[in-house]
Amino acid sequence: MTEAGATSHRPRVLVFSTNAISDMGIDLAGSSHMDYSSTVQVIAVPCSGGINPTWVLHALKAGFDGVFIAADGPECALLPDCVGRTADVVTRSQALLKENGLDTGRVKMAAICSVCAEPFVNHMKQFGKALDGLASVAAEA
Repeated sequence: MTEAGATSHRPRVLVFSTNAISDMGIDLAGSSHMDYSSTVQVIAVPCSGGINPTWVLHALKAGFDGVFIAADGPECALLPDCVGRTADVVTRSQALLKENGLDTGRVKMAAICSVCAEPFVNHMKQFGKALDGLASVAAEA
């Protein structure tokens, strides 16, 4: 329950999900009626290693509170070095955020497989709490 006149903020999270692997795990979370915030929006990409770091920055400037990259992990059929490439995407994204005065904690990556519905939901809940913490720190500053 919130105080009178206060509104409850639920962080908006953009998820980059791979259409060959992590999308299935995220779809399973939905079809299993698992509970996670309705402010989570998903965009499918062919491979997490191909995400452009400027997309992360753009999402945050467009009003998302955080960006979650649901990485393929070693199961990626497109790139044998997908894990390394995706880690590089996150590193470059964090550098862009820092250059633009944004907290690097606004981007997170985890491998989400085709049956990882529960881990995905847990990541969304934990990331939402972390983003709430970032909002609280910014409000206090």
